[in-house]
Amino acid sequence: MAKVYRSWRDFPLGNWRWPNFKPEEIASNRFINGKNGPKEKAQLLVDERSMDMLQALRTMLRKPLIINSAYRTETYNAQIGGARNGYHPKGMAFDVSMANHDPEAFEAAAIEVGFRGIGHYPNSNFMHIDSRQSATVVRFKGTGKNNAWFPKSAGTFSGAEPPKETLKDIITKPEVLTGAGGVLTGAGAITQGNGPFQLALGIALVVVVCAFVAWLIAKQFTGQREV
Repeated sequence: MAKVYRSWRDFPLGNWRWPNFKPEEIASNRFINGKNGPKEKAQLLVDERSMDMLQALRTMLRKPLIINSAYRTETYNAQIGGARNGYHPKGMAFDVSMANHDPEAFEAAAIEVGFRGIGHYPNSNFMHIDSRQSATVVRFKGTGKNNAWFPKSAGTFSGAEPPKETLKDIITKPEVLTGAGGVLTGAGAITQGNGPFQLALGIALVVVVCAFVAWLIAKQFTGQREV
């Protein structure tokens, strides 16, 4: 059984190895006060295996995990109606807000890193995940208004960037062809004749066309580098 610290402040920071979380985020009922003031001192129990999974999930999703509830003392767990033999008092469960996550993608990632208990609480907009020892994933719904599954996503972001345009794609853009064609048509009309002035002017217009195309290409590549 992991050690229970009377306060999260008592945990030796040198032993804390989960960079995206703090001891106070995992401590019990740090926001809950009793009628006569705080009933407990934000006690802390750290199950290292569960915390390793939580950090792996955070690393995989590359988004903050807002922890609504993690470790709970038995007293606090009973006070809020938590399961008597649940995983929060063991430091093995986390209730994570879905405010900045797609529930379907979150659940898939949680299962991939090893969480085997998945609870849906759509009305309260959080998902319960726990590291129970189970060969299969146990999915369940909450009670009351939370007695439902999160709706399936309309679509998930693949994370893939759109392909960058090639030089051929840029040159054959309608705006490039239209502009270049207009200038070349004008150059053809002017150069009708054998005079040196017409020849020089035609050459100048061709140079303008080349400069115009080069400017569009440079502008396009500059835009592709902006992120």
